[in-house]
Amino acid sequence: MDALTQLVSQASDFLWNVVLIIILCGTGIYYTIRLKFIQVRKFREGWHQVFGNFSLRGKKEKSGKTGEMTSFQSVATAIAAQVGTGNLAGAATALIGGGPGAIFWMWMSAFFGMSTIYAEATLAQQYKTTKDGQVTGGPVYYIRAAFQGKFGRVLAGIFAVLIIIALGFTGNMVQSNSIGSAFYEVFQARGIHIPQIVFGIILAAIAGFIFLGGVDRLASVVEKLVPLMAGIYIVGSLILIFMHIGELPNAFRMIFVGAFNPKAVLGAGAGIAVREAIRYGVARGLFSNEAGMGSTPHAHARANVENPHKQGLAAMISVFIDTFVVLNLTVFSILTTGVLDSGKTGTALTQAAFTSSFGGFGDIFVAVCLFFFAFSTILGWHFFGKVNIEYLFGTKATIIYSLLVIVFVVVGSTLKVDFVWSLSDFFNGLMVIPNALALWALSGVVIGIAKKFGGKK
Repeated sequence: MDALTQLVSQASDFLWNVVLIIILCGTGIYYTIRLKFIQVRKFREGWHQVFGNFSLRGKKEKSGKTGEMTSFQSVATAIAAQVGTGNLAGAATALIGGGPGAIFWMWMSAFFGMSTIYAEATLAQQYKTTKDGQVTGGPVYYIRAAFQGKFGRVLAGIFAVLIIIALGFTGNMVQSNSIGSAFYEVFQARGIHIPQIVFGIILAAIAGFIFLGGVDRLASVVEKLVPLMAGIYIVGSLILIFMHIGELPNAFRMIFVGAFNPKAVLGAGAGIAVREAIRYGVARGLFSNEAGMGSTPHAHARANVENPHKQGLAAMISVFIDTFVVLNLTVFSILTTGVLDSGKTGTALTQAAFTSSFGGFGDIFVAVCLFFFAFSTILGWHFFGKVNIEYLFGTKATIIYSLLVIVFVVVGSTLKVDFVWSLSDFFNGLMVIPNALALWALSGVVIGIAKKFGGKK
């Protein structure tokens, strides 16, 4: 098993550190140029599209069509999937692997990724359809539009299978494991032994209640959960950063200098070159915000908006919130508290930052935030897989799928998931390829929609 884990991990690393950096960054740069830096020109309009009619009342769309969401609910569902354990562990991994300079390149990948996700959401809206009386959409539908005939059907089918495995099953196993491990450690440190499977069962019960309630219940939950989880983490992180506000200028210096000369920040013996800073920053950034991966278009397709351009603008804001807000808070919490050299990595490094200032409350705070982040990701990833189950097998198969995900959540909470996590990463990377092919093939459609509805400003 160890040999197989290493093999899958190496294949996953090659995908994320070489192939996908080229594909996703190339796609983002291409769309940024073709759309004339839409992420800058239309940022304000996108922000208004998301928050202009902000509500926590679970408001349904006036159209009354089954499966539809408000623009905010669609973005909240996307953010629920994007803001996961990677926002606590991914930034820390990038800092350790690529040094503080990796964060600059993480910002760059997110900046270009905002134009990529505009294209994904726009296409999801353009090619959404009604199936069994319910509005649906996602990459499988615009892949079929991009490539007619048997090739398109096969490519869409491959994407559907990959995302079901990567997110619905293996991905949700590692998310539940993160929650179980975090709370187990918190209670264990206080002399209370609670088996991890207990947390898995509780998590599965709550998730199952939402799963079986359909899209309306999901939309109602995430539009409340996302602002709550983001608010808690933002407030806690800002308090931590303000406690060390004097270190903030040096944190920025480390990021900008480290992006082009890591040794000037870490010392000549660090062994980190600019190449590592770019590789870790871009790869972790792309994995965190999911721009170009084909996951979040499933949520954006459900939005009831005036035209596809509107939801494309709203989608850009989800990347901004994921990377430039939530993920940055983790970065500056670590850099300003000086725990980068503590020898820890991943979530443990983030915990060290909060524990160094908040004492015993620090690990509790991180565990609570991790619960919100990982749980919201489970909700989003289950939904994305469900859309593809419907595409492949029909609506009746979704009940079986949801029950299987509940089982995977329970089992995942008890396992050592190095192999499962590597497997999820690998399938996650593979599903980018058919999605990216469609994004390139339909670039003319995206540009046409942007010109038609976006105006010249």
